[in-house]
Amino acid sequence: MTLDFKDRRILALLQEQARISASDIAHEVELSVPAVTERIRKLVDQGLVKGFHARLSAKKLNFDVTAFITVVMASSDYYEDFIRHTAETPEVLECHSITGEGSHIIKIRTHNTSSLENLLRTIQHWEGVQRTHTSVVMTTYKETTALPLDEYPG
Repeated sequence: MTLDFKDRRILALLQEQARISASDIAHEVELSVPAVTERIRKLVDQGLVKGFHARLSAKKLNFDVTAFITVVMASSDYYEDFIRHTAETPEVLECHSITGEGSHIIKIRTHNTSSLENLLRTIQHWEGVQRTHTSVVMTTYKETTALPLDEYPG
């Protein structure tokens, strides 16, 4: 799948502001609105755009605790159940299979330390979980999902 400069620019603009109008994108990339709309449709169809989302303020919505939880599993026999549990747990924002100390790391957001403690208790009771190690975030200086498209080799 090759992306030309205009495709990369469209993706970059959508990353910056998912609600940007096709007209504004068309102006930026010097294409017609129908051409931009068609390119966006193709980018979505190709799976390059996975969705359009609003970034909410966790702090203003009283999700005051962010933590990374490293999970050590008893064996890979429990991975599918673990993944299902993380998918079904709303406080889990991300789940990654990792190397090193543990088999998975999950990023969570919760309201306070009491709700974090309850969530940890729940996770530690999932079948196959041997232990967890939690790192609570004190301050976040950068948090993004934007990819550096200027470096895209295609």
